[in-house]
Amino acid sequence: MKNKIIPTILTIAGSDSSAGAGIQADLKTIHALGGYALTAITAITAQNRLGVHAVHAVDPTILSDQLNALLGDYQIDAIKIGMIPNSQLMHIVIAHLKQHPNIPVFIDTVMISSSGQTLMDRKALEIFITELLPLGTLITPNIPELNTLLEISQKNSILGTDTEIKALYPRLKRLNIKATLIKGGHSIDKLAIDYLLTDHARIKISSQRLNIQNTHGTGCTLSSAIALEYAKTACLLTAVSNAKAFLFQALQHAHTHQPTGKKAQNITLLKGGLNHLNRR
Repeated sequence: MKNKIIPTILTIAGSDSSAGAGIQADLKTIHALGGYALTAITAITAQNRLGVHAVHAVDPTILSDQLNALLGDYQIDAIKIGMIPNSQLMHIVIAHLKQHPNIPVFIDTVMISSSGQTLMDRKALEIFITELLPLGTLITPNIPELNTLLEISQKNSILGTDTEIKALYPRLKRLNIKATLIKGGHSIDKLAIDYLLTDHARIKISSQRLNIQNTHGTGCTLSSAIALEYAKTACLLTAVSNAKAFLFQALQHAHTHQPTGKKAQNITLLKGGLNHLNRR
């Protein structure tokens, strides 16, 4: 009997000690959706539900060894890229991507954590924008990240509305970005509205806005789900739609699958991870 071919996704990202985001969220997402996840770790973070306490970048040789081992053995169907904290590691990732130009690449534009911790130094950010993003099949910035990429004032209250979005695509194209999913979680709309911008379409994707507390790892989960779904379908719109449906369920039921914390903590300050396996 012939073995079923399982979509294999390589995720290049940081490790989250709380297991809500980063490599850990990618692993849970990809396996929940029927894929097989390979991991190349760029950094070890110390964090919990209160935020990021420390980020320790791995030695460049460690990242290079991981990528050489994985890309030299496995048939990889897509690559998801998360946090890359410094320029040395950024150059290593770029070099490996250029050696494998036929593998689709999905880039979660991780620059600042949800708790406000900077996750990338200034030199790395410059290389990220000018050299790495053009190698992506799709990038997935939220509104604050898009502000940073396009150097738009954070005080711009209309960024994320239909009016503003129409003017953004030419600016993204000037950065040689192939396709962008602008995530609407930080927008001012009553609905959570995402925009998929490609050479061929400007697609508005609306969904119910959830008023929930446990949102840690949302961006990691969405981007790795898109990578997995694209490996299955080779269609960006289908991949994004399927990934968003998975994310909605994982968010909606996040409160039913949280670890026990210390009773003295103020629970309203805590942001837990998602329910990737939809356990209730």
